[in-house]
Amino acid sequence: MSDVIRLLPDSVANQIAAGEVIQRPAAVIKELVENAVDAGATTIRIYVKDAGKTLIQVVDNGCGMTETDARMAFERHATSKIRKADDLFNLHTMGFRGEALPSICAISEVELRTRVASDSMGTRILIEGSKVMAQEPCVCDVGSSFSVKRLFWNVPARRRFLKSDSVELANVMREFERMALVNNHLHLSIDTGVREIDLHPASFKQRITDLWKNNLNMELLPVEIETELVKISGFVSRPEHARKRNPLQYLIVNGRNMRHPYFHRAILNCFENLIPSDSQPCYFIKFEVDPERIDVNIHPTKSEIKFSDEKDIWSILSAAVRSTLGRNGAVPSIDFHEDPLQVHPASPGAFVKAPALNLKPGYSPFDSGKSSSGGNRVGVQWKANTVSRDWDKLYRGFVEAGKEDIREQEKEEETLPGMAVNAPSEALCLQVENSYIVTASDKGLMLIDQHRAHVRILYEKFLESVRANEVMSQKVLFPDLLTLDPAQEAILEKVMPELRKLGFELEKSAPCEWLIVAVPGSLTGKSSIDLIVKVIDSESEGSVTYGSGQSRSPLERVALVAAQASAIQRGQPLSSAEMEQMLADLFSLPEWAYSPGGSAVVKIFDREALKSMFS
Repeated sequence: MSDVIRLLPDSVANQIAAGEVIQRPAAVIKELVENAVDAGATTIRIYVKDAGKTLIQVVDNGCGMTETDARMAFERHATSKIRKADDLFNLHTMGFRGEALPSICAISEVELRTRVASDSMGTRILIEGSKVMAQEPCVCDVGSSFSVKRLFWNVPARRRFLKSDSVELANVMREFERMALVNNHLHLSIDTGVREIDLHPASFKQRITDLWKNNLNMELLPVEIETELVKISGFVSRPEHARKRNPLQYLIVNGRNMRHPYFHRAILNCFENLIPSDSQPCYFIKFEVDPERIDVNIHPTKSEIKFSDEKDIWSILSAAVRSTLGRNGAVPSIDFHEDPLQVHPASPGAFVKAPALNLKPGYSPFDSGKSSSGGNRVGVQWKANTVSRDWDKLYRGFVEAGKEDIREQEKEEETLPGMAVNAPSEALCLQVENSYIVTASDKGLMLIDQHRAHVRILYEKFLESVRANEVMSQKVLFPDLLTLDPAQEAILEKVMPELRKLGFELEKSAPCEWLIVAVPGSLTGKSSIDLIVKVIDSESEGSVTYGSGQSRSPLERVALVAAQASAIQRGQPLSSAEMEQMLADLFSLPEWAYSPGGSAVVKIFDREALKSMFS
């Protein structure tokens, strides 16, 4: 038998590593900016084209690299950050594995221009798919300039998994926000072709305000505590400013962003009973811990960090946040000036006499007339047959509604969703659990999900009005102010044409602030801000489902989210007229059996199925 185990070529190994380190354009920016921070840069500029799919350029004024170092930087596991395994427990740099640059150049075209201050000429290196195509002297400034082009050009399967430009651009902006928050002492800027952000060095609180505006400066409460184990600093939002969607929640340890559900829960527990159950606070918390007491070498992205004193830090964090809320009056208070209980102290020697109990052992509340002991019955006098039990009258409506169906001969065929099913116009409609509508049809008993049915109706109405150029916009007397973060604004600008087609009109009043001056006439009374934010969230997260194998145009995606946000929800009571109108609108559609997302709207129980239930 021949040997079957072989060493993977470096190009293949680098592509495998790229799958762990580089999932999307935002990950490239993260790795290059972290390298610039480790190089001692004070100014970092980022340029993005086509959401990073065509070009990502990161320019810094750090220490730069020599000709030899520039070539070695692209070798796998080549790094200047550590020398031995013990250095992993004393890290003061963002990177340390030496995997980022080899992973990036394995799936793209990379051009590096770099120079150290002691050299008059710099070095230019061009790499395509891990192959060095050129290396030559060049004229450039001190520092490094990385240009990453044609991301995933040699891995088409990975490129197909990338989301739309608006989604990838939103991820780029969120990554920039995380890096800018951590490195508030640096000058960072980004130019996406759609918008530009330029942030100068500032305090931690000022950097938060510069990034998210929205008057956050007035909403934040400072958190500060220092122990021998950890130093915690940062801010939490006031309870009255908790958010139902998109809460800003950031945890930072030793200058590194992290995800830590355990510490997240500690903060949420402090706000228990202070905010609604469907809201969450904003927080920006920094931890400073001895590097020997944490382990960042868990995940390739270094966003998951293990603490050796996790439980103790949980207690310290919880105490610090509770103390902040208490000092600023953000806790439930007791009014000591108004006591609803009037208590009068007894005079010396006085006592309260217990009331006498007149017990009758023979008394039974279920007896009528006399008790077993012969005493008169005490209490409420019961009357037999005071409640009418006219079952025939109670169910007469059901019987009359189904008489015609019972007379007809049922054909032995399976009823499939989408077949012609006629709901009798005079059939009785009932609402179950304020969520489902029950009615009779020529095929049997129908159970309709009211929310999904209304989503299907509104979705078709939105699209039909656009196709017929019959969209009615309703001007609002007092425009709503829509305040977004940079990532959300980038998506809004992408979906703006679709929103206009549906009848929305927005005017930009300031950076990240928009006035909603008109809404679709069919949405009058709904929260236009909530609806637009849901559209942005769905485009950002790709959370809207469209059914098996379906792809939809931007207009259809926006119409679907608008329909989902505007539709009647489960749990909402409906009158008989409302239920009848909904069923009439639903069954007038060519496709009524499924919602636009592919979920069943109607379940049909044919007669045989009903009979089998009682057999």
